[in-house]
Amino acid sequence: MSHEDPVFDCKQCGECCVGFGGTYVSKEDILAIAAFTGMSEDTLRETCCQISANGPVLAVNGENRCVFQKQNICSIHPVKPRMCREWPFIPAVLRQPGNWRLMGDACPGIMKDALPEAVYARTLAELKKTRPGFIPEKATAPADAPDKIPLHSGQKG
Repeated sequence: MSHEDPVFDCKQCGECCVGFGGTYVSKEDILAIAAFTGMSEDTLRETCCQISANGPVLAVNGENRCVFQKQNICSIHPVKPRMCREWPFIPAVLRQPGNWRLMGDACPGIMKDALPEAVYARTLAELKKTRPGFIPEKATAPADAPDKIPLHSGQKG
């Protein structure tokens, strides 16, 4: 990212990989990570994932960091899950613009004083890259959830 980006300038601090926040992994994510790491799909699920109410999420190590984070760098960067590729441009920012400032408390790359219109436009553009045909009103949370099921029924983005 350019240091002149008015919305986000990644500092490569690794803070986005800290804590059990529920980084969902889809079947496709698991297959890609398994192939990249040389693990079998079953081994990956058993050693690198935890099961949440909505499906598998990446596990954290003893330091509460993603098991794939090595010295603040993602060791599976070329195949990282969609949730990681989208950060910080996530659907929750479209549904609730105040989330941008809250996320900025944990992420030094987020420009907390960015214009809401710029954040919305950039988030929408980024989500359309990772989710072809993305419709904000039908945004979902789990990586495996089809886009036609809204996260919050009746709530518009």
